[in-house]
This record gives sequence, C-alpha cells and structure tokens, in this order.
Amino acid sequence: RYYLMTQRFLFLAGSSRKEVTENWEWLEQNLLQTLSIFENENDITTFVKGKIQGIIAEYNKSHEIREDDDTDKFKEAIAKFRKLFVMPEEEKLVNYYSCSYWKGKVPRQGWLYLSINHLCFYSYLLGKEAKLVIRWADVIQLEKNATLLLPDMVCVSTRCSEHVFSVFLNINETFKLMEQLANIAMRQLLDNKGFEQDRCLPKLKKKSPKKVSALKRDLDARAKSERYRALFRLPKDEKLDGHTDCTLWTPFNKMHILGQMFVSTNYICFTSKEETICSLIIPIREVTIVEKADSCNVLPSPLSISTKNKMTFLFANLKDRDFLVQRISDFLQKYLLPLGQFVLFFFPKNVLMFSSISSAVVLSYSPQRSALSSEGDSDRQFNLNESRVPTATQALMTMYRRRSPEEFNPKLAKEFLKEQAWKNHFTEYGQGVCMYRTEKTKKLVLQGIPESMRGELWLLFSGAINEMATHPGYYEDLVEKSMGKYNLATEEIERDLHRSLPEHPAFQNEMGIAALRRVLTAYAFRNPNIGYCQAMNIVTSVLLLYAKEEEAFWLLVALCERMLPDYYNTRVVGALVDQGVFEELAHVYVPQLYDCMQALGVISTISLSWFLTLFLSVMPFESAVVVVDCFFYEGIKVIFQLALSVLDANIHQLLGCKDDGEAMTILGRYLDSVTNKDSTLPPIPHLHSLLTDNGDPHPEVDIFKLVRISYEKFGSIRADVIEQMRFKQRLRVIQAIEDTTKRNVVRTIVTETPFSIDELEELYALFKAEHLTSCYWGSTSNPMSRHDPSLPYLEQYRIDLEQFKVLFALLFPWACGTHADDLALRVFRLLDHNTDALINFREFISGLSVLCHGDLTEKLKFLYKIHILPVKKMHTPDYRMYLRLWNQETKAKLENMKDLPKLNQSQFIELCKTLYNMFSEDPSEQELYHATATVTSLLLEMGEVGKLFCSPAHKDEDEDDDEEDRIPACRSKRERVRRKPCDGETNSCITGPLEDIKLEDSSPKDTATSSVMLISDDETKDDTSTSSYSVLSAGSHELDDKLQCEDIAEDTVLIRNGGLPHSDWAITFEQFLASVLTEQALVQYFEKPVEIATRITNAKNVRKVGHQHMSVSDYEISLSG
Repeated sequence: RYYLMTQRFLFLAGSSRKEVTENWEWLEQNLLQTLSIFENENDITTFVKGKIQGIIAEYNKSHEIREDDDTDKFKEAIAKFRKLFVMPEEEKLVNYYSCSYWKGKVPRQGWLYLSINHLCFYSYLLGKEAKLVIRWADVIQLEKNATLLLPDMVCVSTRCSEHVFSVFLNINETFKLMEQLANIAMRQLLDNKGFEQDRCLPKLKKKSPKKVSALKRDLDARAKSERYRALFRLPKDEKLDGHTDCTLWTPFNKMHILGQMFVSTNYICFTSKEETICSLIIPIREVTIVEKADSCNVLPSPLSISTKNKMTFLFANLKDRDFLVQRISDFLQKYLLPLGQFVLFFFPKNVLMFSSISSAVVLSYSPQRSALSSEGDSDRQFNLNESRVPTATQALMTMYRRRSPEEFNPKLAKEFLKEQAWKNHFTEYGQGVCMYRTEKTKKLVLQGIPESMRGELWLLFSGAINEMATHPGYYEDLVEKSMGKYNLATEEIERDLHRSLPEHPAFQNEMGIAALRRVLTAYAFRNPNIGYCQAMNIVTSVLLLYAKEEEAFWLLVALCERMLPDYYNTRVVGALVDQGVFEELAHVYVPQLYDCMQALGVISTISLSWFLTLFLSVMPFESAVVVVDCFFYEGIKVIFQLALSVLDANIHQLLGCKDDGEAMTILGRYLDSVTNKDSTLPPIPHLHSLLTDNGDPHPEVDIFKLVRISYEKFGSIRADVIEQMRFKQRLRVIQAIEDTTKRNVVRTIVTETPFSIDELEELYALFKAEHLTSCYWGSTSNPMSRHDPSLPYLEQYRIDLEQFKVLFALLFPWACGTHADDLALRVFRLLDHNTDALINFREFISGLSVLCHGDLTEKLKFLYKIHILPVKKMHTPDYRMYLRLWNQETKAKLENMKDLPKLNQSQFIELCKTLYNMFSEDPSEQELYHATATVTSLLLEMGEVGKLFCSPAHKDEDEDDDEEDRIPACRSKRERVRRKPCDGETNSCITGPLEDIKLEDSSPKDTATSSVMLISDDETKDDTSTSSYSVLSAGSHELDDKLQCEDIAEDTVLIRNGGLPHSDWAITFEQFLASVLTEQALVQYFEKPVEIATRITNAKNVRKVGHQHMSVSDYEISLSG
C-alpha cells in the first residue's frame, strides 16, 4: 500500500479496494482522535507521516519484508505486468520499454516487458488489444538489424514464429538486456543454473534513472563483472566493485598512460585506452602501502600503491580519490585481518600501511611463493605437505631435458638467449603477477616461451596463479578425498590414461600415468558437472610436462571453467558454439572458400579436433606447445586466427577437392609439416602423422612464421566480437541439442504407444515446459535431480509429483471432481517404477496411452492397480514388491490377470470414491451413477461370500496340502452362489454375513437388482493372489471404528458399522471386470476414445491463475477488439 501526505489531504493506494478500506478504517479509529491535541496543520502533517512510516517499517520487520530499491513508478509497472499477463509473484520484471510490434505490415505501439523468463508485449490502440508472451527458453535467434524502413529493429525468432520490434528510445540497452536474459535461459537449459538475484547491491542513488529496477542493476553489474573477469583472467566468482578513469606512470617508458582503474574485492587492475600499450593486475593480497600523495598541477590527485615484491605503482587524475582509498582500505581489512597476521597503522601524510606484527610474519605471510621466482627452473616449490599425499613436485619435462654443459648446440644457445630476454624483461617490467604487460610481452610470447619458463608463464598469463595462491592445500585435500573413489568418470579416465601422449617417454612409465590420474580424478570430483571428457587427458598431459602437479590442476581449472567454457561437458557445447563462430569468421575472412567447405562439411569436422585439443592432437608436439603459449596469453582468438591461416594457406588445394576425405588429407599433411626448428626437445614421433597416407609430404612450415602470418592477416579479430558471435551460436547450438533430444525421445517410444509422432512431440514440449516452469517458479524437488544432460535422452527431463499434478489436470481424462489430486498421486506412484519420486517421459506416456487409447480391460486394470498401492507408504517393501511385479508384467506380451493382487475392503472403498468422482462432469452422469451403484453392490456381495472360503479353519486345511494337489481340489468344488433380493426393499440388502454392510440411498433411486455371479475356489485360493493379498493387508492403513466413504457422491454413503475391515474380505480383478461388464453405461464410458489433440491445445493455452505453476509450452499473440 502507498500513502501520500499533502498539507491538507491524505491519499491511500493499495492493490485492492478492500485493502484500502481496512487501512483507512484503522487510521480513523487510531489516529483521528489524537490529531485534536495539535494546534497547527504542520504538526499534524509531521505526526501523521512519522506514524505511518513507523507502522510500515514495523510491518516489514515483523513479516521479514526486505525494503527494495524499486521506485513507486516501477512497482506500478510490476503490478500491471502481472495483471496483464497473469504472472505469479515469482516472475520478476527486469525492465520495460516503449516500442512498436509489427504484426504483418501494421505496427502496434505499446510496451515491451522483459522479465527473467519471458518477453511480453502489450498494446491497446483504437479499441484493439494485442498481447504477446514468449518464453526466453524458446528463443532460437535474437538479432538487431537495420533496414531503410526500420533503422533500429530487433528480431526475435522461436521455432514456430518470428517477431519484429522497432522504434526503441535506446535500442542498444534494450538489446543487451534481451541478450543477457536469453543467455540465462540457455544456461538453465544447459545445466539447470537458474537465476538468483544478488541482494548485496549498494543502495540506489537519488540521481539514478527512475525506471531502473534493482534487478536491472543486478544484471548490469553481472555483465560488467563478466567483462572485467574476462579482460584480466580473474577467478569466476570475482565481482567488480567499480571503475574510474585515471593515468598510470609507467617507469619503463617514463610516461603517464591514460586508462581505467578497476577495483574489486581481491584485485586492483588497470588497462590503457589502447589495449596493447599496458595492462596491470595487482592482487590486494600483495598490497602493503596505499599512499595519497600531495596534488600538484603536473600530478593531480595521485595515489601510490606498494606491493610485497617492492614494486610501487603511481596512479593520478583520480576523480574521487578519497572514496577509492576507503574502498581499497575496506577490502584490505576484509582480506588480511581474518588471517590473524596483519594490523592496520595510520601514518601522517595520508599514508596507509598494512604491516605484520613482526617482521618474521611478513616473510612467511604468502601461502605460496611467487611462481616466477628468481631461481626459475626446477627449484620452484609450492606449499605441499609431503606427508599427506604423494604428488609430483616437479614438471615431468625436467626429467627429459637435455642440458649437458660439454656439448654446444645452436638450439640450446638460442634457448639461452630467449631465457635471457625474459629475465631482462622481468627486470624492466617487473616479475610475477604484478608485472606490467605490454606489447613487448606479447612479442616475446610470439617468439616462443623458453622450455624452463613455460609452466610458470602459463600459470601467470592464464590467471591460474591467483586461484592457486588463494586456495593453499586445496588440491591435496581433493586428491586425498578422491583416492579410492570410483564412478563413471574414473572409469573413463582409467580407459584413456594410456592414450595420453603415448609417444612421449614421460607417459611410458607409472610416475607420469599416476600424476595424470590424480589431476584428472581430482578435477572430476571438483566439478562433477563436467567430470571427465575426452581430450582433457591430452591437454592435461601437456600441462604436466611443463608444470608441477598442483599447477597443472589449476591450469586445467582455468582452461575448463574460464578460457574454454562448456568445452568439456558431456555434449561439448562450447566446442560446437565455437565451431559456429569459426564458420562465421570463415565466411567473412575466406569467403571464396566458405561455400566449398560448407558443401564438403569439412569445417564441422576439423574445428572440433582442432579446438578441443588446442591443435595438440593434429600438430607435432614441439609446434603445438607454441600454440598453447599464445593461447594462454591471448585466449581463444589465437585458435581462430591460426585455423583461418591454415585454411588460407591451403585455399587453392581445397577448392579442387571432390570430397571431405580429400580435404581432410590435405589439411592433415599441412599440419603434420608444421615444425619448430628452435625446439630443444628430442624428436617425438607424432601419432597423427602415423595415421596419414603415404603420399608426398608437405614442405615444412615454420610454426613461428605461421603464427606471425595469422596475426598479420587475422589479428583484427576482437575478443568482444567473438563473445557476440558466441551468444548467437549458443542459442542455435543449445536449441538444436534440445530438438535432437526431443526427436530421439520420440523415436525411442513411438513404437510403444498409439500416439502419433506429432502428438508425442507436443506432449514432450508440455512435459519439458512444466519442468522448466518449476525451475524458476519453485518446486518441491531440486531441478538438478530432475534434469541431468549426462543421462540417456529419456531420463534427461523428469518431473516430480507437484508437476505431474498440473499435467494430470490438463491432459488425463479422469482428472475431474474433488479427488483429482488424490487420483494424480495414485497414478504417479504407479508410473514411478524405480521409486525415486520422479517419472520420465516414457513413464508419463505409458500412463497417458492407457487412458487415451487403451481398451476396456486395460483401463480397468489401470484403475484397479492404482488402488492396490498403499497410498501413504510410498517406500514400504510391499510397495516396491508390487512395482517389480507390475514392471515385469508390462514387459510380458501375455498378461495373466490372476497375477494381480486382490483388493481389500479399504482399497475397495477408495476405488468406489474414484468411480463416483470420475463421472462428475460427464453428460451421462446420472446413468453412470446407477451403473456404479449396481456394480458396487455386486462387488460387496462377492467380497462377503469370498470371505466364507477364507476362514481360518479352511486356510489351515489348505496349508497342509501341496500346491499341486490344492488347485484340482479347488476346481472340483465349484458352486454357484445366488443372491435373492429382500422383499419390500428397493436398494440392495444382504443378509447373514453381509447384514452389517449396506449401500445407503444413492443418487440413482432405482438401483437394479444385482445379477448372479460365479465365484470359484480357484479364484479365492490362487496361491499368488492369496500371498500377495496377505502382504498388502498387513501394510494397508487402519481405519476408524466406523469405516465410511462419504464422498462417493453427494447422497451416497458406503458404511461398515463397527470394527475394522475384515482381513479376509477381498475381491479379484476378474470379479471387478466381470461386474463392470454387466453395466452398458460403464462399458461405453471406458470404451469411449479420448481426443488427445484437443487436450493438448487446451493445455497449451491454459494458465492456472493463482497457482505457482503455469503450464504453457508455446505462447502466441492474441488480438481482440
């Protein structure tokens, strides 16, 4: 509710008239009398405002309502959004924009509402209303285009339609937000990572735009943090706190470089306006002094930051220096004080020094020494506990490096010169993570990193050094926990261990194999969503050659989780996305070759093998590691550049190819010929070259020349352009995977059900949509447990009971009456064969098929089965025993009715309830009530008569006989049991043993007399049925002294007076079936076919107002007026 107080008037606004009235009455009763004591209106106004604000604050506190930053105007937009599109409170509106929607050739001016899960549009113009709702998860393409007619246009495509929006006030902001929301939806489809709002954002400033919501600010902050992390290779949980323009004094060229400073919780970073000039990363854990120097005309607002390795960085031209220093101070305290080692001293002259209590602590502070120590080589030691887990403390390559001082080798001399060049670089530009990264650094990388420094520089340039420094002992703990554990990932790892660089001597012995096993297994336990994927073994083996075991692990983390996102999951989505990006780049940069490559299908083949292993599997080893050098420094753009260079170098030969095999042979020979003449490594046979044909070898290609050409021709490719292309391709790839999953599921079960392929696809869409809806609008079960992309297609999407209830009400023909939820529970438990409280699409369709296309016997058998299950003991042994029995039964072609357990009296009463409620909306309702009453009477009599044959004396006599002798005896004792109606009674009346059970006056007043039924001894004495019945009776729930069924119909009550149900009272399925067959109305009802297409159409358009779920698989625009 809202209150507006003016000098003379108090206005109230609320969500309903009732709410406003209630609050107004409270004000009249509690406030008006108090106002009489004030003498002037100003005092009255001040008092009322304070009183109302205090009441609101107290209400929010007592109801745990968090005060949000959304403006009143935006709250009104949220209310309108929910009302127009019938959205629940869980659906969060992000922002709304004025625009036009083109329906045909007619534009409709209105409002575009962008929420976390939906794109919505509403227009009301000239008496015509237009509504559009699109689920982000259904978007397959999102493009910003420009034409002569529409210079600013956004096109949103789904599988079945295309929608065009134009006339935006700020199209760039709108499109970026749409991209971000679509990306969230794709992430949810990929790995169930739903959106969780960040509640730790700073308060909204008064000067901020009025329409910006807290959620929009959250998404903007996320986007900025993502760009920040990608730019500086920071850990994936790092959040940007802020950035500001400034200058940085660079001592190597004695200049003040203009750029931006970025500050986050754990890092201070800088990048120049021209990206190639200079960049800098200062971990806050390394900072010792932050000093505000005196300003002058030459150096306004200077700030000096000193680090532990004796480096000092001078920033200037800071607009809000005091605030910046305070933020850095806050982060320093948060980071250092919990360690118990540092205290904060304030010195004069604006100096903040962070020092330890004793000098000894300073020397031992760093949990791990800098990776780039002055000693270099094999003396690097990281914080390893040798007594806990045996891990390799040296790079494997150190065992095979040729360094003999006696022999002079020109290659070794060149390698020595490279090492000296890097050492000189460290002297001039700094060493370690705080090094100035300039164009000269890039030049040295392109010339080749020395063998002895390769692992250290990989660790630095990838950013893995930061994660390792902040997680001391993490790898050892992971290795210890994963030792001796076995799962699917470890099995796959064991299978591939001896396929990882088998030509290299480091992996021809158990030491190298064991180190590779530990790293891969540790990562599989760290990230079970990825686990293990082929190609990880090849990359990891190369990392182990140049880095210590723990370093190799953190390099693998950086590779899989940041630098090659989604490459190594079960569906290699990231590689498929970059394959699409590569196709786009090929179309732009080698257009004359693009059509030929597409026709041959070569690009899709080569890109996966090239990208997944970073060319390690297709190039000679000593050449491929140079590619890895460039990759860790520049990122994925190097791989795209190199791939384009390879195509460009072979363009003429490829244009003459007749098939993909010939093209692959040409490319394979070229890559085999790429050599590294500077390599000091002993020659290693290349496995890929051994598999090529015996044709003439390609002339040698120098790897450094190839890399240089790739920068000259294709160096203009920008990282931000690649990210934009990745977004576009991610939509296409993930939706293609979803379509493939749907086709495979439908193809698998189409032979098991009478539904057509189109009907199955529509039902699958509804099934999947209900799962997705529950993911973002709440559910009783974890979405991760219900969607696992690593499982077989049929198991990937599963729904729980609450979701099933929604689909049951929409699709199943028996879902009517007051007991629909109870019936849904029974059906769900019958379909849940593996008792995991989840059902997959096959199980869902099996139940729906019976009710829609099954014959009379199948439907009655289904109805009978769902009432045998103990309702409130889902995981009891008897429940699982019956499920196994019925699961085997479904696999058998010929089904034996006698295998079904008997129905006891309590279960029979529940069955009667279900029957009466099933007919509540049927046109032949009265006739069906008549028939049901007759059948119920017959079955009651049969149960009582059967009880006579199950007396204790009779049971004991039977138990003394063998099973083979019992069945003929039963058959020889067949007799007819006839029932005579009582005179003067309209309703069924049973004498003798049945006189305590009666069917009271029911809806059909003229219930017919029951017909004569046969009951044979072999039915009542069937060994399987009897044993099953006894187990089920023992597990059935107890009733009160007066057992009754009051909800069968409005005036029908089935009562047993006094005591519990008879333990021997039971009916068989044959009796139930025979009784139903005597009533033509029931026969017609159960034989009536169900039109599933109509139910699917209704389900696609129905919205359950006021329910937390909304089951809609496809939304279309609706026009009225």
